Amino acid sequence: MTKIVNYISEAFEELKTNVTWPEWAEVQKFTIIVAVFSIVFALATWGVDEACAKVIAGFFNWLKP
Repeated sequence: MTKIVNYISEAFEELKTNVTWPEWAEVQKFTIIVAVFSIVFALATWGVDEACAKVIAGFFNWLKP
């Protein structure tokens, strides 16, 4: 158990002293970029899903007697 506690305390110390944290403005800029990319990717996925659904529905309607 002491190894785990020691590891966690060393990890926190590493985060406080040796990590270079970005500026708040940079964090905001990257957050906006990620949000916009997520929305674009979601819309693209939705579009491909709708197109595939229409193709499959058309195929099965074509097979109906």
